[in-house]
Amino acid sequence: MSSKKGLELKPNPRTGRYRLISGNWKMNLNHLEAIQLVQKLYFGLRDVDYSFSEISIHPPLTSLRPIQLLIESDRMRFSLGAQNCYFEASGAYTGEVSASMLSKLNVKYVIVGHSERRRIFGETDVVVAQKVKAVLSEQMTPILCVGESAEEREAGQTDEVLMRQVRLALAELSGETVSTLVIAYEPIWAIGTGLVATPEDAASGAQLIREELGRLYGGSVADRVRVQYGGSVTPTTAHDLLEAEGVDGLLVGGASLDAEAFSRIIRA
Repeated sequence: MSSKKGLELKPNPRTGRYRLISGNWKMNLNHLEAIQLVQKLYFGLRDVDYSFSEISIHPPLTSLRPIQLLIESDRMRFSLGAQNCYFEASGAYTGEVSASMLSKLNVKYVIVGHSERRRIFGETDVVVAQKVKAVLSEQMTPILCVGESAEEREAGQTDEVLMRQVRLALAELSGETVSTLVIAYEPIWAIGTGLVATPEDAASGAQLIREELGRLYGGSVADRVRVQYGGSVTPTTAHDLLEAEGVDGLLVGGASLDAEAFSRIIRA
């Protein structure tokens, strides 16, 4: 946090919730390129830019330790995030990484249930729920991704899909625990396709998520959960998406790999 007066992170005056803008780098950049990008982003932002939104950076696994050291040594006001983890604490799971390993790197946020994990790697709602619990067990915050495909949208199943994904992912969690989570509405049809949901689409998705949370845990919990929008976010669309009703931040993919573009999104 900056020590300069008036530059602390401020909640959205309309909602009382703190905005969160997250950069999901996916499988891009080696650790040297990652360091250069974070440095360029850091020098391109003004102190005031940090007062409107928390900024989390989610590099590939090989860059987590170098980025952790960079953020901490230079006292950068970025939160470190991971893109995924396994739900078991340890064992014979070749190629997997546990939540406890991430927590030792001072990771704050872990993306769980991203559509690419569900679609490409076959993660089910049950697996997503196990990962949510694993992340929480290590005192980190899950960014739970939910969203409908183009086929589901065209079939009028958006409501059903979002409600199911939220309900199953949060099974057996208390309302107090759920209130600390971040949920990212990422319509699959708008991820990496160049198609962007309108602010109305983003607001509708956020509303559906909060309605389901309200049914499960009550209005107080639903009002405290932060909901991001994710899906082909650009500097041009960021402002209107952030202004959409019920949207508390953005989960940014490709545009977060460009320091100038990502800084413009943050300033939006």
